[in-house]
Amino acid sequence: MVDEKDRLGDKLHDKAKVQADQWARQQDAELIEKMRKKSAAAMHCPKCGKALVQEAFGAVQTLACPDQEGAWLDHAALQELARK
Repeated sequence: MVDEKDRLGDKLHDKAKVQADQWARQQDAELIEKMRKKSAAAMHCPKCGKALVQEAFGAVQTLACPDQEGAWLDHAALQELARK
């Protein structure tokens, strides 16, 4: 009987740890998205000075000049384009 209580306690502890880890991952993802949006809003085109706009080309996200002066990619987007 004592062993059953110990195993049940371990399972409950493990479940609580998994839930805490999932919550932390969700919070991290939300913070990263906020930071991404904030950094995108703060970036300006080096040629014309206008704020860059975020555009999607399939699964690839870029920051582009609204006057077609250029586009900027992060490392992940560049890797995705190279893979295709």
